Amino acid sequence: MLTGPVPQPGILDIAPYVPGKSSVEGAARVHKLSSNESPLGPSPAAAAAHRSLADQLHLYPDGSAVGLRLALAARYGLNAANIVCGAGSDELLSLLARAYLGPGDEAIYSQFGFLLYPIAIKTSSAKPVVAPEIEHTANVDEIIKCVSKRTRMVFLANPNNPTGTYMAIDEVRRLHAALPEECLLVLDAAYAEYVRRNDYEAGIELVATTPNVVMTRTFSKAYGLAGLRLGWAYCPPAVADTLNRIRGPFNVSLPAIAAGIAAVEDTDHLQDAITHNDTWLPWLECELTALGLDVTPSVGNFLLVHFGNEPGCTAYDADAFLSARGLILRRLDAYGLPDALRLSIGAEEANKAVLAALKEFLQKAA
Repeated sequence: MLTGPVPQPGILDIAPYVPGKSSVEGAARVHKLSSNESPLGPSPAAAAAHRSLADQLHLYPDGSAVGLRLALAARYGLNAANIVCGAGSDELLSLLARAYLGPGDEAIYSQFGFLLYPIAIKTSSAKPVVAPEIEHTANVDEIIKCVSKRTRMVFLANPNNPTGTYMAIDEVRRLHAALPEECLLVLDAAYAEYVRRNDYEAGIELVATTPNVVMTRTFSKAYGLAGLRLGWAYCPPAVADTLNRIRGPFNVSLPAIAAGIAAVEDTDHLQDAITHNDTWLPWLECELTALGLDVTPSVGNFLLVHFGNEPGCTAYDADAFLSARGLILRRLDAYGLPDALRLSIGAEEANKAVLAALKEFLQKAA
Protein backbone atom coordinates (compact mmCIF):
# COMPACT_ATOMS: atom_id res chain seq x y z
CA MET A 1 0.00 0.00 0.00
CA LEU A 2 1.38 3.38 -1.01
CA THR A 3 1.85 5.80 1.89
CA GLY A 4 3.42 8.79 0.15
CA PRO A 5 6.72 10.51 0.95
CA VAL A 6 8.01 10.33 4.51
CA PRO A 7 9.78 13.35 6.11
CA GLN A 8 13.25 12.98 7.52
CA PRO A 9 13.48 11.67 11.10
CA GLY A 10 12.60 14.32 13.68
CA ILE A 11 10.77 16.68 11.32
CA LEU A 12 7.31 15.70 12.58
CA ASP A 13 8.51 16.25 16.15
CA ILE A 14 8.94 19.96 15.45
CA ALA A 15 6.27 22.22 16.92
CA PRO A 16 5.39 24.73 14.16
CA TYR A 17 6.00 28.39 14.93
CA VAL A 18 2.71 30.09 15.71
CA PRO A 19 2.75 33.89 15.36
CA GLY A 20 0.75 36.18 17.60
CA LYS A 21 -2.86 36.69 16.61
CA SER A 22 -3.63 39.77 14.56
CA SER A 23 -7.42 40.06 14.64
CA VAL A 24 -10.35 39.82 17.03
CA GLU A 25 -13.73 38.71 15.75
CA GLY A 26 -16.40 41.30 16.39
CA ALA A 27 -14.08 44.06 17.60
CA ALA A 28 -14.85 47.45 16.04
CA ARG A 29 -11.32 48.73 16.60
CA VAL A 30 -8.21 46.61 17.02
CA HIS A 31 -4.84 47.59 18.46
CA LYS A 32 -2.36 44.87 17.53
CA LEU A 33 0.32 44.81 20.22
CA SER A 34 1.40 41.21 19.76
CA SER A 35 4.18 41.27 17.16
CA ASN A 36 6.65 44.04 18.15
CA GLU A 37 5.92 45.94 14.94
CA SER A 38 6.86 49.60 14.62
CA PRO A 39 3.92 51.86 15.51
CA LEU A 40 5.37 54.51 13.19
CA GLY A 41 5.30 52.25 10.15
CA PRO A 42 7.90 52.38 7.39
CA SER A 43 9.93 55.34 6.27
CA PRO A 44 7.95 57.35 3.68
CA ALA A 45 11.04 57.09 1.47
CA ALA A 46 11.00 53.29 1.80
CA ALA A 47 7.30 53.14 0.95
CA ALA A 48 7.89 55.36 -2.08
CA ALA A 49 10.80 53.20 -3.25
CA HIS A 50 8.57 50.12 -2.97
CA ARG A 51 5.75 51.74 -4.96
CA SER A 52 8.15 52.95 -7.67
CA LEU A 53 8.83 49.35 -8.71
CA ALA A 54 5.22 48.36 -9.33
CA ASP A 55 5.82 48.13 -13.09
CA GLN A 56 9.06 46.14 -12.73
CA LEU A 57 7.74 43.11 -10.90
CA HIS A 58 8.42 40.90 -13.91
CA LEU A 59 12.16 41.43 -13.42
CA TYR A 60 14.43 39.37 -11.18
CA PRO A 61 16.16 41.29 -8.39
CA ASP A 62 19.92 41.62 -8.06
CA GLY A 63 20.77 38.19 -6.70
CA SER A 64 23.57 39.59 -4.54
CA ALA A 65 21.63 42.63 -3.24
CA VAL A 66 24.74 44.72 -3.89
CA GLY A 67 23.02 48.09 -3.46
CA LEU A 68 21.57 47.12 -0.09
CA ARG A 69 24.83 45.63 1.13
CA LEU A 70 26.68 48.81 0.15
CA ALA A 71 24.11 50.95 1.95
CA LEU A 72 24.44 48.86 5.11
CA ALA A 73 28.23 48.90 4.85
CA ALA A 74 28.24 52.69 4.59
CA ARG A 75 25.79 53.08 7.48
CA TYR A 76 27.66 50.84 9.91
CA GLY A 77 31.23 51.02 8.62
CA LEU A 78 31.38 47.41 7.44
CA ASN A 79 32.92 45.41 4.63
CA ALA A 80 30.05 44.87 2.16
CA ALA A 81 31.55 41.57 1.02
CA ASN A 82 30.89 40.12 4.49
CA ILE A 83 27.18 41.04 4.51
CA VAL A 84 24.60 38.48 3.42
CA CYS A 85 20.99 39.54 2.95
CA GLY A 86 17.98 37.34 3.42
CA ALA A 87 14.20 37.11 3.56
CA GLY A 88 14.14 38.26 7.16
CA SER A 89 16.78 37.30 9.69
CA ASP A 90 14.69 34.13 10.12
CA GLU A 91 15.98 32.81 6.80
CA LEU A 92 19.57 33.59 7.70
CA LEU A 93 19.29 31.85 11.10
CA SER A 94 17.90 28.78 9.35
CA LEU A 95 20.64 28.88 6.72
CA LEU A 96 23.31 29.02 9.42
CA ALA A 97 21.84 25.94 11.07
CA ARG A 98 21.64 24.12 7.74
CA ALA A 99 25.24 25.01 6.92
CA TYR A 100 26.88 24.11 10.22
CA LEU A 101 24.68 21.56 11.99
CA GLY A 102 23.98 17.90 11.26
CA PRO A 103 23.17 14.57 12.91
CA GLY A 104 25.06 14.12 16.18
CA ASP A 105 25.70 17.86 16.62
CA GLU A 106 24.31 20.02 19.41
CA ALA A 107 23.28 23.67 19.44
CA ILE A 108 22.53 25.73 22.54
CA TYR A 109 20.00 28.48 23.10
CA SER A 110 18.72 30.09 26.30
CA GLN A 111 15.55 29.01 28.09
CA PHE A 112 13.29 31.77 26.77
CA GLY A 113 15.08 32.28 23.46
CA PHE A 114 13.36 32.82 20.11
CA LEU A 115 11.22 29.83 19.12
CA LEU A 116 12.84 29.63 15.68
CA TYR A 117 16.09 28.33 17.19
CA PRO A 118 14.87 24.82 18.11
CA ILE A 119 13.04 24.62 14.79
CA ALA A 120 16.21 25.43 12.83
CA ILE A 121 18.29 23.05 14.96
CA LYS A 122 15.89 20.12 14.63
CA THR A 123 15.44 20.72 10.90
CA SER A 124 19.18 20.09 10.55
CA SER A 125 18.83 16.82 12.54
CA ALA A 126 20.88 18.27 15.39
CA LYS A 127 20.02 18.26 19.09
CA PRO A 128 18.76 21.47 20.75
CA VAL A 129 20.17 22.10 24.23
CA VAL A 130 18.41 24.60 26.49
CA ALA A 131 20.48 26.69 28.93
CA PRO A 132 18.52 27.94 31.96
CA GLU A 133 18.03 31.66 32.32
CA ILE A 134 18.36 33.61 35.57
CA GLU A 135 15.65 36.21 36.18
CA HIS A 136 14.57 35.87 32.54
CA THR A 137 18.08 36.73 31.35
CA ALA A 138 20.53 34.55 29.42
CA ASN A 139 23.44 33.60 31.66
CA VAL A 140 26.97 32.93 30.45
CA ASP A 141 27.81 30.35 33.09
CA GLU A 142 24.63 28.37 32.42
CA ILE A 143 25.38 28.35 28.70
CA ILE A 144 28.97 27.24 29.30
CA LYS A 145 27.72 24.36 31.46
CA CYS A 146 25.82 23.10 28.41
CA VAL A 147 28.84 23.07 26.09
CA SER A 148 30.01 19.60 25.11
CA LYS A 149 32.33 18.10 22.54
CA ARG A 150 29.31 17.99 20.21
CA THR A 151 28.44 21.69 20.50
CA ARG A 152 28.65 23.36 17.10
CA MET A 153 26.50 26.46 17.57
CA VAL A 154 25.17 28.83 20.23
CA PHE A 155 22.21 31.07 19.45
CA LEU A 156 22.02 34.19 21.62
CA ALA A 157 19.15 36.62 21.13
CA ASN A 158 20.56 39.90 22.42
CA PRO A 159 18.29 41.64 23.35
CA ASN A 160 16.07 38.63 23.90
CA ASN A 161 12.53 38.20 22.68
CA PRO A 162 10.14 37.76 24.54
CA THR A 163 11.82 38.81 27.80
CA GLY A 164 13.38 42.12 26.68
CA THR A 165 16.54 41.45 28.68
CA TYR A 166 20.08 41.65 27.33
CA MET A 167 23.66 40.48 27.90
CA ALA A 168 26.39 43.08 28.32
CA ILE A 169 29.17 42.97 25.75
CA ASP A 170 31.80 41.95 28.33
CA GLU A 171 29.69 38.89 29.13
CA VAL A 172 29.27 38.13 25.43
CA ARG A 173 33.05 38.24 25.04
CA ARG A 174 33.43 35.93 28.05
CA LEU A 175 30.98 33.51 26.50
CA HIS A 176 32.82 33.56 23.18
CA ALA A 177 36.17 32.97 24.86
CA ALA A 178 34.78 29.82 26.51
CA LEU A 179 33.49 28.27 23.29
CA PRO A 180 35.47 25.81 21.15
CA GLU A 181 36.93 27.28 17.96
CA GLU A 182 34.69 25.03 15.86
CA CYS A 183 31.56 26.41 17.56
CA LEU A 184 29.74 29.29 15.86
CA LEU A 185 28.30 32.00 18.12
CA VAL A 186 25.22 33.53 16.47
CA LEU A 187 24.26 36.93 17.89
CA ASP A 188 20.66 37.65 16.97
CA ALA A 189 20.45 41.44 17.35
CA ALA A 190 16.97 42.02 15.95
CA TYR A 191 16.23 44.73 18.53
CA ALA A 192 19.68 46.36 18.67
CA GLU A 193 18.45 49.74 17.41
CA TYR A 194 16.34 50.23 20.53
CA VAL A 195 19.01 49.52 23.16
CA ARG A 196 20.11 52.48 25.28
CA ARG A 197 22.77 50.88 27.47
CA ASN A 198 26.45 51.82 27.50
CA ASP A 199 27.51 48.22 28.11
CA TYR A 200 25.69 46.84 25.05
CA GLU A 201 27.12 46.10 21.60
CA ALA A 202 25.35 44.28 18.80
CA GLY A 203 28.43 42.26 17.89
CA ILE A 204 30.06 44.02 14.95
CA GLU A 205 33.52 44.15 16.56
CA LEU A 206 33.42 40.47 17.53
CA VAL A 207 32.51 39.48 13.98
CA ALA A 208 35.28 41.63 12.56
CA THR A 209 37.94 40.19 14.85
CA THR A 210 37.05 36.50 15.14
CA PRO A 211 36.34 33.65 12.70
CA ASN A 212 33.38 32.13 14.56
CA VAL A 213 30.86 34.88 15.37
CA VAL A 214 27.93 35.99 13.20
CA MET A 215 25.56 38.90 13.86
CA THR A 216 22.05 38.91 12.37
CA ARG A 217 19.84 41.98 12.06
CA THR A 218 16.37 42.72 10.74
CA PHE A 219 14.34 45.44 9.06
CA SER A 220 11.14 44.15 10.69
CA LYS A 221 11.31 46.12 13.95
CA ALA A 222 12.70 49.65 14.17
CA TYR A 223 12.68 50.08 10.38
CA GLY A 224 9.01 49.09 10.12
CA LEU A 225 9.39 46.72 7.15
CA ALA A 226 8.10 43.48 8.69
CA GLY A 227 5.80 42.80 5.74
CA LEU A 228 8.69 42.77 3.27
CA ARG A 229 10.70 40.06 5.09
CA LEU A 230 14.16 41.59 4.98
CA GLY A 231 17.20 40.89 7.13
CA TRP A 232 20.97 40.73 6.98
CA ALA A 233 23.94 39.01 8.57
CA TYR A 234 27.45 40.29 9.13
CA CYS A 235 29.83 37.36 8.94
CA PRO A 236 33.47 36.35 8.84
CA PRO A 237 34.49 35.90 5.18
CA ALA A 238 34.33 32.10 5.28
CA VAL A 239 30.84 32.12 6.78
CA ALA A 240 29.60 34.66 4.24
CA ASP A 241 30.99 32.48 1.47
CA THR A 242 29.22 29.45 2.92
CA LEU A 243 25.85 31.20 3.20
CA ASN A 244 26.12 32.52 -0.35
CA ARG A 245 26.60 28.96 -1.58
CA ILE A 246 23.35 27.67 -0.08
CA ARG A 247 20.93 30.61 -0.06
CA GLY A 248 18.40 30.98 -2.84
CA PRO A 249 19.73 32.78 -5.92
CA PHE A 250 17.13 35.56 -5.62
CA ASN A 251 16.19 35.30 -1.95
CA VAL A 252 15.51 39.03 -1.48
CA SER A 253 12.84 40.63 -3.63
CA LEU A 254 13.31 43.67 -5.87
CA PRO A 255 10.95 45.93 -3.83
CA ALA A 256 12.50 44.76 -0.56
CA ILE A 257 15.99 45.73 -1.72
CA ALA A 258 14.83 49.18 -2.84
CA ALA A 259 12.83 49.80 0.34
CA GLY A 260 15.72 48.58 2.48
CA ILE A 261 18.17 50.99 0.86
CA ALA A 262 15.78 53.89 1.35
CA ALA A 263 15.12 52.88 4.97
CA VAL A 264 18.83 52.71 5.79
CA GLU A 265 19.38 56.14 4.29
CA ASP A 266 16.41 57.72 6.10
CA THR A 267 18.14 58.09 9.45
CA ASP A 268 15.59 60.68 10.64
CA HIS A 269 12.72 58.19 10.45
CA LEU A 270 14.73 55.55 12.29
CA GLN A 271 15.53 58.09 15.00
CA ASP A 272 11.83 58.98 15.28
CA ALA A 273 11.02 55.31 15.88
CA ILE A 274 13.71 55.06 18.55
CA THR A 275 12.60 58.30 20.22
CA HIS A 276 9.00 57.07 20.31
CA ASN A 277 10.16 53.90 22.04
CA ASP A 278 12.34 55.88 24.45
CA THR A 279 9.21 57.78 25.50
CA TRP A 280 6.63 55.02 25.78
CA LEU A 281 8.65 52.01 26.96
CA PRO A 282 9.54 53.54 30.36
CA TRP A 283 6.11 55.17 30.62
CA LEU A 284 4.29 51.86 30.22
CA GLU A 285 6.70 50.04 32.52
CA CYS A 286 6.18 52.67 35.23
CA GLU A 287 2.38 52.78 34.85
CA LEU A 288 1.99 49.00 34.78
CA THR A 289 4.20 48.63 37.84
CA ALA A 290 2.06 51.23 39.61
CA LEU A 291 -0.95 49.00 38.95
CA GLY A 292 0.79 46.25 40.91
CA LEU A 293 1.89 44.18 37.92
CA ASP A 294 5.32 42.60 37.76
CA VAL A 295 7.11 43.83 34.63
CA THR A 296 10.49 42.54 33.46
CA PRO A 297 12.71 45.55 32.60
CA SER A 298 13.19 45.66 28.84
CA VAL A 299 15.62 47.27 26.40
CA GLY A 300 13.53 46.33 23.35
CA ASN A 301 10.22 47.66 22.04
CA PHE A 302 8.06 45.41 24.20
CA LEU A 303 7.43 44.46 27.82
CA LEU A 304 7.01 41.10 29.52
CA VAL A 305 4.06 41.52 31.89
CA HIS A 306 3.50 38.86 34.57
CA PHE A 307 0.17 37.88 36.14
CA GLY A 308 -0.82 35.81 39.13
CA ASN A 309 -2.28 32.32 39.40
CA GLU A 310 -5.49 33.20 41.21
CA PRO A 311 -8.67 32.40 39.24
CA GLY A 312 -9.78 35.51 37.37
CA CYS A 313 -6.34 37.11 37.60
CA THR A 314 -4.28 34.91 35.26
CA ALA A 315 -2.58 35.84 32.01
CA TYR A 316 -5.27 33.81 30.24
CA ASP A 317 -7.99 35.88 31.93
CA ALA A 318 -6.21 39.12 31.11
CA ASP A 319 -5.77 38.10 27.49
CA ALA A 320 -9.46 37.30 27.14
CA PHE A 321 -10.43 40.59 28.79
CA LEU A 322 -8.13 42.64 26.57
CA SER A 323 -9.05 40.77 23.37
CA ALA A 324 -12.73 41.49 23.93
CA ARG A 325 -11.78 45.17 23.83
CA GLY A 326 -9.74 44.87 20.64
CA LEU A 327 -6.37 44.87 22.41
CA ILE A 328 -4.17 42.02 21.16
CA LEU A 329 -1.15 40.99 23.22
CA ARG A 330 1.06 37.92 22.79
CA ARG A 331 0.36 34.75 24.74
CA LEU A 332 3.61 33.03 25.70
CA ASP A 333 2.59 29.47 26.54
CA ALA A 334 4.85 28.13 23.78
CA TYR A 335 7.82 29.83 25.45
CA GLY A 336 7.08 28.22 28.80
CA LEU A 337 5.74 31.52 30.16
CA PRO A 338 2.01 30.83 30.63
CA ASP A 339 1.80 33.40 33.43
CA ALA A 340 2.89 36.30 31.21
CA LEU A 341 1.83 38.37 28.22
CA ARG A 342 4.15 40.28 25.91
CA LEU A 343 3.06 43.83 25.22
CA SER A 344 4.50 45.61 22.19
CA ILE A 345 4.96 49.36 22.43
CA GLY A 346 2.30 50.90 20.22
CA ALA A 347 1.07 54.32 19.22
CA GLU A 348 0.01 56.71 21.98
CA GLU A 349 -3.67 55.79 21.67
CA ALA A 350 -2.95 52.07 21.90
CA ASN A 351 -0.58 52.44 24.87
CA LYS A 352 -3.12 54.44 26.85
CA ALA A 353 -5.94 52.10 25.87
CA VAL A 354 -4.14 48.99 27.07
CA LEU A 355 -3.19 50.66 30.34
CA ALA A 356 -6.80 51.71 30.96
CA ALA A 357 -8.06 48.22 30.12
CA LEU A 358 -5.57 46.52 32.42
CA LYS A 359 -6.54 48.88 35.23
CA GLU A 360 -10.18 47.93 34.71
CA PHE A 361 -9.26 44.22 34.57
CA LEU A 362 -7.37 44.35 37.85
CA GLN A 363 -10.15 46.29 39.57
CA LYS A 364 -12.75 43.72 38.50
CA ALA A 365 -10.46 40.83 39.45
CA ALA A 366 -10.01 42.30 42.91
